[in-house]
Amino acid sequence: MSDIAPVLSVKQVTKRFPGIVANDQVDFALWPGEVHVLLGENGAGKSTLVSMLAGLLQPDEGSITLGGVQQNINSPQRALELGIGTVFQHSMMVPTLSVVENFVLGERWWKRPPRAGLAQDIARVSKEIGVQVNPHATAGSLSLGEQQQAEIVRTLLRGSRVLILDEATAMLTPQNASELGQLMRRLVAQGLAVVFITHKLNEALDWGDRISVLRLGRKVGEITPDSLRALSREEATRQVVQLMFNLDAAQSREAERSERISSCQREAKPVLEIHALEVSDALVPVSRIELRIRPGEIVGVAGIDGNGQKQLAEAIAGQRPLSSGRIWLDGISIESDSIGDRRRRGLRYVTDNRLGEGTVGTFPVAINLLLKQIGDAPFWRNGIEQTAAIADWSRTRIREYDIRVPQAETPIGKLSGGNIQKAVLARELGGTPRAVIFSKPTYGLDLQNIRSTRRRIQETAESGSAVMLISTDLEEILELADRIAVMSQGQIVGVVDNDPNARARVGELMSGVQS
Repeated sequence: MSDIAPVLSVKQVTKRFPGIVANDQVDFALWPGEVHVLLGENGAGKSTLVSMLAGLLQPDEGSITLGGVQQNINSPQRALELGIGTVFQHSMMVPTLSVVENFVLGERWWKRPPRAGLAQDIARVSKEIGVQVNPHATAGSLSLGEQQQAEIVRTLLRGSRVLILDEATAMLTPQNASELGQLMRRLVAQGLAVVFITHKLNEALDWGDRISVLRLGRKVGEITPDSLRALSREEATRQVVQLMFNLDAAQSREAERSERISSCQREAKPVLEIHALEVSDALVPVSRIELRIRPGEIVGVAGIDGNGQKQLAEAIAGQRPLSSGRIWLDGISIESDSIGDRRRRGLRYVTDNRLGEGTVGTFPVAINLLLKQIGDAPFWRNGIEQTAAIADWSRTRIREYDIRVPQAETPIGKLSGGNIQKAVLARELGGTPRAVIFSKPTYGLDLQNIRSTRRRIQETAESGSAVMLISTDLEEILELADRIAVMSQGQIVGVVDNDPNARARVGELMSGVQS
């Protein structure tokens, strides 16, 4: 590709949001006839970069060039006019309309849509790229793979030179994903340039010509086509994992990490046991979950967001029904217990949706601190609210957890995210919890509140509770967990001890590399 100019170039692009630099001076180039794979963890900046190419966001600094000409991609329509088509993870088609009807959406309203001609064009392009798209089928009747094929056909009908596939395989079956990979290879053989965003390293190595890695908003490395061809599968895997998870920088710190739980605790009977747990009532079904957590132990649950972690947490907490399986708390079966009964036995759940689910924004802080004990003595007697008892309790919890609030009667929705999280922790960690599930507990918090929350998690384990820590922040899990379970597509694909090799092994499991 050295003699061919890139069809698209991104130079020193920076995009900031309040409190975060999502893309930091990113350089990225795309050549015709090439699948350029973009890899990175959650929060690495992939979606932000793609959104700028698709016209959904504009860069604060830097430039985007197409065909050697600098462009201002200030809208999705402008991106389409420039020949950039994007297919997202979730289909953008209206499910009640036919494929043809979806394709004419957004056309000039005063002209009758050329449906017959468009149907012929869909059939022609489908045949050219080796897929079968029925132009008259209702979009909702198509499988996810068929919907994505239809959306790819739509981008080609618009004359796209660049095709962006954003997590396009995330919701597909292995067979559909393989078909999409083969389709990508056919498209680049015809001269199209493809940006393929994925979390699965096997897919990147199977279908990619060039691989770029983002980490914490910066581009940290690129493997060129010549290098990729020269590397063995194992060497390429090792190099990509090292770039994605920054192995060299963390090896020494993790090698010195002290053991939290003693040998006697390791031999202790588990506090929380999960056996053959399955949840079918979910977008990502959870299946065959086996996990045991001992007193004083933190088990991290790592994985790309949306792989069943939230469904698992809700099933354990009683907020989502099980299809099958068993849950024991201190040796007592609780899968048939209500949420309240599980809480009274000592099971606590810190949700990742602290305002929408964990609290009621219009209720006072004091009531939110007792939200799961409403009606219980000594705060209520014979259905009558005991104002003094509630006030004393709330003042104590506000002081202990340093909740910055004018008064206990202030609606909790008026507080900052960090103070809302402190209130949730004050409620869930009160009393004597036996097992606590933390779901993305530091998401969206500032550095000070992140440190404070992580310290609470450590103290919870040190008090003898069993802790499940679900997080998409691998650094957080490596800092806190004793063992790490990795979830992918609703299953635990591996459990590793948090030793000096944990980062590499977790990275491989998260990227779909099986031992």
